[in-house]
Amino acid sequence: MGVRLFHRTTRSVSLTAEGEAFLPYAQAMSEAEESARGELSPAASKVFGVLRMTAPSVFGQSIVLSLLPALLERHPDLRIDLDVSDRVVDIVSKGMDLALRVAPLANSELVARRIAPNPRVVCASPKYLEKHGRPLKVADLDKHQCILLQAVPRWPFRIKGELQHKTVSGLVNTSSVDAVRTAAIQGLGLAMLTYWDVFRQLCDGTLVEIELEDADMEELSIWAVTPTRRLVPARVKVFLDMLEENLMKMQAEASAVPSFAAY
Repeated sequence: MGVRLFHRTTRSVSLTAEGEAFLPYAQAMSEAEESARGELSPAASKVFGVLRMTAPSVFGQSIVLSLLPALLERHPDLRIDLDVSDRVVDIVSKGMDLALRVAPLANSELVARRIAPNPRVVCASPKYLEKHGRPLKVADLDKHQCILLQAVPRWPFRIKGELQHKTVSGLVNTSSVDAVRTAAIQGLGLAMLTYWDVFRQLCDGTLVEIELEDADMEELSIWAVTPTRRLVPARVKVFLDMLEENLMKMQAEASAVPSFAAY
């Protein structure tokens, strides 16, 4: 502060005139700090405020949004700000609590928690398979219309334990995961998406999973990414607990579907 507040000797400490003048303000600051701590202590476990998060487009629309009615009913002081996008959002600069991602976390100071497996899936509509047949091996994809997602121009497969990329072609090429899924439902070709992108369609038979004899699918996961491991708000914890619980429940229910048994 640029002034001396105390007279200090080896035996005593006393206030200077400036210290006497500053004392009431120091007391007020101390009381304000105690009051703030009192307000925030219960907030560490209370669920309130705005949960700001980002999620991939299809996962956000089909999975995250389906959880919100129960979440908001259970926590009426909570509000949701959801960015649904397939781009990678900088959650620190945007002031977000959470990002849900499919891709593994690049070198970063962010913290990632694995929520659920999310392997890639090749699928098609029953209508398409009835008309064009079912591919049995990776090479058979050359004979089929493949719906292309611009972010994944070559399809990854694990062949004899090694990740390889297959060039495929088709009449439809789009930048949107949702558009790829819709095109597959419409019978326009084979699609490679991830498990949770087509979970409901595989369960109700709108789409059919195609397992190739000579390849395994690339294993991906749903990741919850937060800015820090310390002082994670209660609103983030309760949402992630609900998400993880519901995904496990959905997987268990889907285990009756043969194509899901391995997951």
